[in-house]
Amino acid sequence: MAVLAPVAVAGLTGEVLVGLRRRAARRRVEQCVPAVSASRASVSAVSVSAGRDGWRGRAGATVRRWFGRLAGDRPRAVLLGVSVGVLVGGGAGVVAGVLAGSAAWRLLPRVRSPGERRRAAEHDRLVRQLPLTAELLAVCLESNGSPAEAAAAVADSVPSPMRERLAGAAARLALGAGPEHCWGQLAEECPPLAPLARCLARTSLSGTPPAAALAGLAQSQRAAAARSAHARVRRAGVLATAPLGLCFLPAFVLIGVVPVVTGLTAAFSQRL
Repeated sequence: MAVLAPVAVAGLTGEVLVGLRRRAARRRVEQCVPAVSASRASVSAVSVSAGRDGWRGRAGATVRRWFGRLAGDRPRAVLLGVSVGVLVGGGAGVVAGVLAGSAAWRLLPRVRSPGERRRAAEHDRLVRQLPLTAELLAVCLESNGSPAEAAAAVADSVPSPMRERLAGAAARLALGAGPEHCWGQLAEECPPLAPLARCLARTSLSGTPPAAALAGLAQSQRAAAARSAHARVRRAGVLATAPLGLCFLPAFVLIGVVPVVTGLTAAFSQRL
């Protein structure tokens, strides 16, 4: 506990400093924009009327925020290290807690925020939708449709989040934006669609028909997805054997190796 006290004090001090800085920033904003102070007054009135439940919610949020400041993005590693240190106790407990926490920090996956999880899910959906989108764009452009019409037609045919990305590109193309600039902006705004945007921009600059390039892009993306799936399956098989090894190897050593070594040691000791 003597080791954890300075860490807790440092975390609380950092939280207080961050709160003071945010309060000073809010005061400066209220001085510059009077409407902000009026809106904050209305929000504070609503929060006061919430009563006891509001206090409990704020207290829980404060505790979670402090724990997040102390534990970072791997709270399970910190909890494991503290638990091992408390169970062992003493100087050995401190050493064991630090070792266990360090090992868990390296091995356990980090806890992602809701925003990071949403962005990761959107990224995965865009990658899965990319081959079909490329094929649909190839068909639309092969039938002598303009880039704006092709993007709008495909946007109406694919689900979200690809729909919003293509709808924005189609709107910019319909307003007269250059295809190279439009597809380049799409690649900057949405990195998962960068291969598609680069392919369309390259064919627009060279003047070659984009159907063959888009079909090749769809095939390469499907092949990459298949390779990634096979790699995940192989990795899952390797990870599944780790618990079995941890269970069976000690048992094999204790049941098969230790009695043999003990018997040989006893026989040699009797002969000597």
